Amino acid sequence: SAPDLSILQNNNKMSEERGGFGRGRGERGRGRGRGDRGRGRGRGRGREGGRDENVWVPVTKLGRLVKEGKIGSIEEIFLFSIPVKEAEIIDYFLKDKLQDEVMKIMPVQKQSSAG
Repeated sequence: SAPDLSILQNNNKMSEERGGFGRGRGERGRGRGRGDRGRGRGRGRGREGGRDENVWVPVTKLGRLVKEGKIGSIEEIFLFSIPVKEAEIIDYFLKDKLQDEVMKIMPVQKQSSAG
């Protein structure tokens, strides 16, 4: 008598349904794995909430004190040798006095490792 192959076929179907053994990684033949790969990090496109980008949100305690107006001048910061870790603190006190100036632009050539 010939062996009953329907039992084997049923068993194979069971393993496919519950993602057990067998070949492949679940999504049978649907291209490359997860569709969201390679999109992490980066400069998020169109973040929600149309808030103004130029608004300074202080990170350090010194930054919060400066923004609240409890520190009147940059000299007070230097007097107590407090490290300034936010550029916006300097901008807050010297916003009118600071200006960018391009001094000289020269081409640079990189030397190869061979010399």
